[in-house]
Amino acid sequence: MASIAGSALSFAKPVKVVNTNSLSFSGARKGNAFLRLQPVPMRFAVCCAAKTDTVEQVCEIVKKQLALPDTTQVVGASKFSDLGADSLDTVEIVMGLEEKFDISVEESSAQEIVTVEDAASLIDKLVSAKST
Repeated sequence: MASIAGSALSFAKPVKVVNTNSLSFSGARKGNAFLRLQPVPMRFAVCCAAKTDTVEQVCEIVKKQLALPDTTQVVGASKFSDLGADSLDTVEIVMGLEEKFDISVEESSAQEIVTVEDAASLIDKLVSAKST
């Protein structure tokens, strides 16, 4: 079975990928049949999950920095903006993370932080680089 952009196709014979826009396959009839596909924008996110303890520590710093009630649930997928953080709050969170983990976050990297998981992954990366 071949899967194309979320749609499932099944073929009785093997499928050969020719390029990103077409597939060729042997049909039941004489010759080859071609299926032309329109390019479909795809998004791929390649990331390594941050360590659980790093995520938990970032959650605590975010809750403290934003003065969130203890009942507020903050998890790896939590977006700073959804928690009420503005750009100044985000800068203060990054400063708190730098102090806690004894790291230095470049401004370009800090601007890419949107979620708790983003922050935790960056921290793990910087701490790992620092120790080597």
